[in-house]
Amino acid sequence: MIRMLTLPLAVAGALLAASPAAADTLVENVQGITIDENGALMRFTGLVIDDDGRVREVLMRTDERPSDIDFQEDGQGRVMLPGMIDAHLHVMGLGIQSLTLDLSETNSLEEVLAKIAQFAADNPGRPWILGSGWNQEKWGLGRFPTAADLDAILPNRPVWLGRVDGHASWANSNAMERAGVDASAADPVGGRIIRLPGSREPSGVFVDNATDLVAKVVPLPRPEDRDLALRKAQQRLFEHGVTAAADMGTTIEDWQTFRRAGDNGTLKLRIMSYARNVATMELIGGPSPTPWLYDDRLRMGGIKLYLDGALGSRGATLKQAYADEPGNRGLPITSPAQLRNLMSRAALDNFQVAVHAIGDAANADLLSAIEELSESYTGDRRWRVEHAQIVDPADIERFGRFGIIASMQPLHQTSDRLMAEARLGPNRLGGAYAWRSIAATGAKLAFGSDAPVEPPHVMNGLAAAISRTDDQGQPFGGWLPAQTISRTDALRAFTSDAAFAGFADGRFGRLIPGERADFILVDRDPLLSSPEDIRETVIYETWINGEKVFSKDR
Repeated sequence: MIRMLTLPLAVAGALLAASPAAADTLVENVQGITIDENGALMRFTGLVIDDDGRVREVLMRTDERPSDIDFQEDGQGRVMLPGMIDAHLHVMGLGIQSLTLDLSETNSLEEVLAKIAQFAADNPGRPWILGSGWNQEKWGLGRFPTAADLDAILPNRPVWLGRVDGHASWANSNAMERAGVDASAADPVGGRIIRLPGSREPSGVFVDNATDLVAKVVPLPRPEDRDLALRKAQQRLFEHGVTAAADMGTTIEDWQTFRRAGDNGTLKLRIMSYARNVATMELIGGPSPTPWLYDDRLRMGGIKLYLDGALGSRGATLKQAYADEPGNRGLPITSPAQLRNLMSRAALDNFQVAVHAIGDAANADLLSAIEELSESYTGDRRWRVEHAQIVDPADIERFGRFGIIASMQPLHQTSDRLMAEARLGPNRLGGAYAWRSIAATGAKLAFGSDAPVEPPHVMNGLAAAISRTDDQGQPFGGWLPAQTISRTDALRAFTSDAAFAGFADGRFGRLIPGERADFILVDRDPLLSSPEDIRETVIYETWINGEKVFSKDR
């Protein structure tokens, strides 16, 4: 879950000007790879794009080249892949991160404080110091940070910083005073105020719904800030070869930002939108999902619900207590009855349901809810389990029922490995980030990044999926290596199956006749490369709808 940060000022920025294909175009001299109509791997050497931006023809090496071509592009022998699809991210959160203080690369409390102090000095006109990405687990601190840590460097300006997972935020005393939060404040339902030891005084860290206690006084972004953030997000995604994404938790302000970009022609990314709550779903979609807009670039087709918190802030709900905090089984955000009511409300009007479930207790409850509701809501529902990080091995086979989509993020496994071991202990990891076991049940995998929680590096995600190692090649041989998947399965999860997960199959996700011509040109074949080499992949160009939206040379 990502909670929106705000911007006090905007800076200039723009996407690479698109190069539209005004008529039929032949992209020739490529080593093409795609998933075909039957889900099998297919290789080709040329692609014909019609003037609507769809694939007209896929050419093999021995095929005669068409004569009715208006334009021709030389692929220079590069590898052509379908445009990558990030099946779970937060578009505006990614854009906002690029315009506020990014703490995701910091490795100690001292480094964080120095970076905050420098940012405040460089931006004296900003009334609030806003940022995200801190992770106390990386610091080896053994505790959450406190308001006192921030007060030592910035006592007179409010500071509000989101944790890397978006499930906790850190405030200084000035920010808490402005929000009226003190020892008398009660924990809200689905939230927790971290207190100073031996007292009720807030420490400065707020978990899940408790973040609203401070966030309510943080100034909202202006429309121009949001527009700039969207441009920044698109630019970053195109640089990594991402051409489509499922936006999880879309607000009405996000939706209007997407619509403004669509209206003025700057929306190039394809966005499968999932509303943050029922009210937003109804406001945008009304009695049913919206149609596809802007040449299949935008659709509100579902809702994102939250069942529990995150592992890092000990909010994920577990069947047994945390190994490193006895007595704590996590923080339920939605009760079983509320979950079923919300799922039923969305399914009644044919909205797709996507539910955040990280702990084994949350996943078990969600699987039970899907089973119960599938009796009333039949047909092609494609129920989505978002994250499915820790699953009781006894519950894994349940993913194979009722057309469930397991929407998972490979980079979470590499980032969370040591933390997961500490939170659960060595004997409770059998269903941790269990990609192969879940896929073996027949459930489709849809891979994403959860950006900005993780960077939207699809190639790093592919490498992690096939090796269970991080960008340093650790641990040797992979962490729980029995859960790796094949290169072809990983490619499906980032392309055709990710499109299927958002009801976009037949529109984009594969380079086959009739689907949108979304592709990337890269310097190596990920199906023939080692994990180390895949991480070094160079993305030369990104094309959407037959338009070049990113070029490394420009």
